[in-house]
Amino acid sequence: MAVCLEELGYSDLGDSFEEMKIRAKDKKLTIPYLYDGDKQEIANAYGPTSTPHVFIFDTQRKLRFCGRIDEMENPYEKAAQHDTRNAIVALLEGKPVSVETTKTFGCSIKWASKVEWRTKLDNDWKNKPVEVTEADMKSIKEILANKSGKYRLINLWATWCGPCVIEFPEFVTMQRMYGARDFEFVSISTDGLKKKDKVLEFLKDKNAATKNYLYTSDDKYPLIEAVDKNWPGALPYTLLVAPGGEIVYSHQGIIDVLEVRKEIMKKIGRFFADDK
Repeated sequence: MAVCLEELGYSDLGDSFEEMKIRAKDKKLTIPYLYDGDKQEIANAYGPTSTPHVFIFDTQRKLRFCGRIDEMENPYEKAAQHDTRNAIVALLEGKPVSVETTKTFGCSIKWASKVEWRTKLDNDWKNKPVEVTEADMKSIKEILANKSGKYRLINLWATWCGPCVIEFPEFVTMQRMYGARDFEFVSISTDGLKKKDKVLEFLKDKNAATKNYLYTSDDKYPLIEAVDKNWPGALPYTLLVAPGGEIVYSHQGIIDVLEVRKEIMKKIGRFFADDK
């Protein structure tokens, strides 16, 4: 797949066929969805230049409209020129389409031939330095206070915790997806100072070029109270903290990845104008 994780900062899903099936089910879509395969021959034949790019055919399969949906790229703003809708209405009424072609503004098409860009970004991420910082209770409270101005997704974990190990790569993926926006992922290991080397080894293996902390005290109960009074103490524990320290989402146990991404999207928005 040519689309890069860093290009998915405004979505909870990618555009693979499997993920599009999830989207269709989630949105209760009943329209056909065509998978063009690895060669992308049909898509190339249409000749789209950006997304979205609309092609409307009449009952004789003659192309009658090619262009944009409307002139407004911001989905939260009301459009004034409904080019696609106007074309459909005209054809249904047996009238000529007044505007048959428009230019389109949007992201470039992620053709399979562009996969080298995904490979490059994947390699660039793997080459980023991975570090872990010791954190006492004062530091933990500062992390939770979240004066960063970003939504902070915090995961408390340990190398001996099976679910923690299983889900951890998903957090690294989220950092790559949303890290250029008002978002950051922070991990807090509860392994203890004696296992610092093992923690760092694990983080490096997962390419966790994120903010990583190691809680220094052997007494975990003050940590539990400081993190969230509603947290019983079992690992893993994940919480989304708004700028200023309010917990807006929390979950004990292994996460539902799509659920967490949706929570992030609710807070940072799906459009670039949502960014500060």
